[in-house]
Amino acid sequence: MAQPKPRMGRIEYLNVLPIYHALETGRVPHGYELVYGQPSALNAMMQNGELAVASTSSVEYARRPEKYWILPDLAIGSYGTVLSVLLVSRCPVADLDGKTVLVSTATHTSVTLLKLLLKDHARVSVKFETGNTAEYLTMPDKPGAPAAMLVIGDEALRSRNHPVYSHMWDLGEEWLAWTGLPFTFGLWVVSRDAAKRQGLAEDPAHVLHAGRDWSYANMDTLLAAAQERYPYSREALIEYFHCLSYKLGDLEQQGLRLFYDRLAAAGEIPKAPDLAFWPGI
Repeated sequence: MAQPKPRMGRIEYLNVLPIYHALETGRVPHGYELVYGQPSALNAMMQNGELAVASTSSVEYARRPEKYWILPDLAIGSYGTVLSVLLVSRCPVADLDGKTVLVSTATHTSVTLLKLLLKDHARVSVKFETGNTAEYLTMPDKPGAPAAMLVIGDEALRSRNHPVYSHMWDLGEEWLAWTGLPFTFGLWVVSRDAAKRQGLAEDPAHVLHAGRDWSYANMDTLLAAAQERYPYSREALIEYFHCLSYKLGDLEQQGLRLFYDRLAAAGEIPKAPDLAFWPGI
């Protein structure tokens, strides 16, 4: 009887298309079952050992580093503008003191980053509530609408130039202004437990690097595929992909370690974890 394929998590956002398109279309052969979900859902599946490999939030690794290995030289982040992680507000951020900011349960890293930036960078104190950001983007005059909202992924891309939530704060830009370093929103990690139970016949780092490198070498094909699936112009897609980094080099690791240090200082995690990298097969 054939062994089931090890399962690999794939965030349902445009930003990871350059990693997975070649895997999804067979241009990079692989032996994984791709599992799709929101970042928080994939985090939960990784916690429970339901996935062998996944793109997961930087905060998920920080909270449970003993469960994971980080795949080397693979991440999703930005050196400044990211476009898809935004605080959209009815007023300038400096005027948000005492007001309500709505955040989604779909993201962990972006929420903790926003808390740090508002408190220690912008020096404003807000009230955070969890709820449906999409509802208020479409009905901004609905009673109870917040002063500002954190929007991520494709929702953030659609929220640019919103007529009511017209003040935009790009969290990648603000982190760079605060620290001078790039920010890493997500990592690709291997579940130590699931890797033992499911077995990994193929090195996931090699598979995912091959997917990324194929996209770099075939950007016109990738852009055409993105236009078939998403309602954005070629120019908008080029701008977006240009903002994103899929590397985890020395500078990205410096930024990630600083983020973890500041999370620990803020009491969001017990201590800043070491970066434990996948040893390979």
